[in-house]
Amino acid sequence: MAAYSFLTTWCVDAPIQDVWDVISASDRYPEWWKGVRRVEELEPGGEHGIGALNRFEWRSKLPYSLEFDMRVTRSEPPYVLEGRAAGELVGVGIWRLYEGAAGTALVYSWDVSTSRAWMNRLAWLGRPAFAWNHDYVMRQGARGLAERLNAKLVAHD
Repeated sequence: MAAYSFLTTWCVDAPIQDVWDVISASDRYPEWWKGVRRVEELEPGGEHGIGALNRFEWRSKLPYSLEFDMRVTRSEPPYVLEGRAAGELVGVGIWRLYEGAAGTALVYSWDVSTSRAWMNRLAWLGRPAFAWNHDYVMRQGARGLAERLNAKLVAHD
């Protein structure tokens, strides 16, 4: 499997609790995050959503979709949300939220491997395109989050 490590930062001019409420409700991502085609709840979670299992389908500019299940493994409202992915992507994603004078900063680390054979065979050549695709999806998310919160997007990378 080809491994990837991404680190994304967004800053929105909104209170941390409002940002947390949107980020932690992944079943509603398709309403505001253009790259998310669908989210299906497979298992409900317990306190703070821990243990919840959802199936995601993502799509971007490149002509392929990715589907994977994500289980919430850690939730410390409103600061940390972690999940483990299995399926066409395998790995760990962690949202970390920080509140400051300019609003809320979100830092997302995504350490995953691809399990699709064609992606692994083409990783040596496709890695820049796959990274660009990830960045594109994340930019869509930053814009969508700001719109959802009716807040200014202060910064994103």
